[in-house]
Parts: sequence; C-alpha cells; structure tokens
Amino acid sequence: MNKNKAMLMAIALFVAALNMRPAINSISPLLEELRSELHMSASTASLLTSVPVLCMGLFSPLSASLGKRFGMERVIGAALILIGIGTLLRLFTYTTGFLIMTAFLAGVGIAAIGPLLSGFIKKHFDEKVPAIISLYTVALTLGAVVSSWLSVPLFAQVQSWKGTLAVWTVFAVIAIPVWWLFVLKNQKDTRFEMTYNHSVHRIPWKNKKAWLLTLSFGCMAMIFYSVTAWLPPIIESKGYSKMYAGNMLTLFTAVQIPVSVLLPSLLQRFPSRLLWLLFAACMEAVGFMVLLLGSYPFAAAVFIGIGAGTLFPLNLMLPIDVSADADQAAAWSAMTQSFGYIIGAIGPLVIGLIYDVTKQFNSAIFFLLAMILCMMIIQVLAITSLSRKSVYES
Repeated sequence: MNKNKAMLMAIALFVAALNMRPAINSISPLLEELRSELHMSASTASLLTSVPVLCMGLFSPLSASLGKRFGMERVIGAALILIGIGTLLRLFTYTTGFLIMTAFLAGVGIAAIGPLLSGFIKKHFDEKVPAIISLYTVALTLGAVVSSWLSVPLFAQVQSWKGTLAVWTVFAVIAIPVWWLFVLKNQKDTRFEMTYNHSVHRIPWKNKKAWLLTLSFGCMAMIFYSVTAWLPPIIESKGYSKMYAGNMLTLFTAVQIPVSVLLPSLLQRFPSRLLWLLFAACMEAVGFMVLLLGSYPFAAAVFIGIGAGTLFPLNLMLPIDVSADADQAAAWSAMTQSFGYIIGAIGPLVIGLIYDVTKQFNSAIFFLLAMILCMMIIQVLAITSLSRKSVYES
C-alpha cells in the first residue's frame, strides 16, 4: 500500500471510530434529567448504557460472519449508517422504551464496527499495529470526550435533552461519505483475503487461551462502562454540582487520549504486555480508593482514566498480536468482544441495582475494586499462557 492510500485509510478509520462512543457517553451527564422526566429507576436508566454494550457482545460474532460474506469494509459502512439512524431517532423520543430502542440500534452498529476494525487494521496496517491501534483508540476516546464534555452545556443552551442526544448524529454524517470515498470506492474486492492456509478462521470457542483474553476484556469493559454510566451520579452524591460531575467524566475520558498516544512508544521501550496491564489495573484501584474519600474527584478521574486508557488498547491489541492474518484477527476479536462486552454490560446494571438497594454508592465502589482484583488475576493467567503457537489450538 502506498503512503497516500495508507493515509486515506487511516483517516477513514479515525472518523469511523469517532462514532463508537457518543451514543453511550452522551447519556451519563444527562442521566438524572432523563430519570426525572421519564420516571426511570436507577436500574432502568442503566439500560441506556448496558443495552448498547450488550449488543456489542451479542452481535460481534455475527459481524465477523457478515464481514466474511460481504466484505468487512462494506459492513463497517452499513454500521455507520445504523449508528446515525439510532442517534437521530432520539430527537423523537417520548418514552423510556423508545429511548432504549435507539440505544439498541446504535449498539448493533457499534457491535459490527468493533471486531471488523481490528480485522481492518490487521489487513491494511499489519506492520504498524501498535501505532494504528493508538490512532483508533484516540479517535474512539475523542468521540467520548466531546460527547460527554458538551452534553451539559448543549442542554443548557437548547433546554432539550432530545436535541442534545440527537446532535451526535453529526459524527455519522461526516464518517459515511469519508468511508465511501477513502475506502469503499477504492476497493477492488472487499472480501477478506484468505492468506492463512486459504481457509476461513472460525471463532475459537474451544480455545482456553482465547477465553482468558475474553475474560480479561470483559473485566475491563465491566469497569469501564460502570464508570461511564455512573461516575457523574457518584460524584453528585458526594455533594458536587451536575456541571462539575459532568466535567469529571470528561476528564476521565480526556486523560485516555495522551495515554493512548504514549502507549506505542512505551511498548517499544518496555514491550511486556503484562507489565502495562497490571500497571493500569493498579491505577484504576487507586482512583476508586480516592473516590471513596469523596474529597478529590479530579484525582480519582485522572487515575481511573490512566488505567482505562491503557487497558483498552492493550486488550484490543492482544488478539491482533497472536493472529496470522485479518480473518483470524477478526475472529479472535469477535470472540473477545462478544462475551467481553456481555460481561461489560452487567457492570452498569449491577451498580444501578446496588444503588437501588443501598441508596448510596460506596458499596458499588467496593464491588468495582473487587472486579479489579479479579481482572489482575486473569491478566496474569492470560499473558503467561500465550504463545504464538497457541493461537492455532482449538
């Protein structure tokens, strides 16, 4: 691939990844407003985050199959359209069920993009995986930052949570023509290239090492989406304003951008994946302990953000690291993201249920600390069990 084509592909990947978080992250800063107007309990409100994440789990294997049949590039383009439709429909929301339905539509689109972008990276950027994963993570995080940061100010201006949630359709409006011009228009054959023994790699359901990677991804996702859904309400419960609490979610998300940019350089100097996985888990644990104190939410947001910004790209990278080609990378990524996101979807629900029962968030924070400990144990088991050869075991 020449440099110009590679640059266009990278730009297309960047704008596609921008669409993967606004439909989720724009909810949390307005969660109390939504609960009040639509009369939702905390556990019902958590579905607005859990449903997209659950879709990302349930439909990831289907996206890998569709990618093989129709071409990963075409399926990603269709998924961008679906995200745009799901986000735009929020402008017409009048009931809790309708709002949850929009979360479902956006979630299906996000589910299709996730594992296929991993295959896309393996296919087009095999020699630059850490750098492109970094670019992907920066774009994904930037979409999350902008949507969480601007949701409260936009709501204050337009006085409509419907309009505020629907405005993030703009990312899809930008991404769809860019994807068409830079990727689809120049593709001679958008089907997977079967470069590994000319065979179709199936999702490795029977591979124990793949399950360890899946559990690692799942613990990371459970913690991440619990924070995404509930960090502003947790901080508000400590006596801070809605604006300040929303800004802390933005800070948590924004911190992940420089972390993602620096990670490829850090991996070149210290290549051990386990070192950085454990470091990130410890950062999150420190952040939650600070959050328990209630006096320094900004410090908690920074520590948790450093952890999340390290864990996500590393968990994306591991299936690509051990894969031989784009098809295999998509298959392994589909598995890790499938059950991983299903596990992740449980997190916001558990936090909501804990709050409904206890009427306070400290018990929920202790639950998240316990999950970090479980994640660290799984990370050690996963990394120590992996070798290049192990990927081909079934």
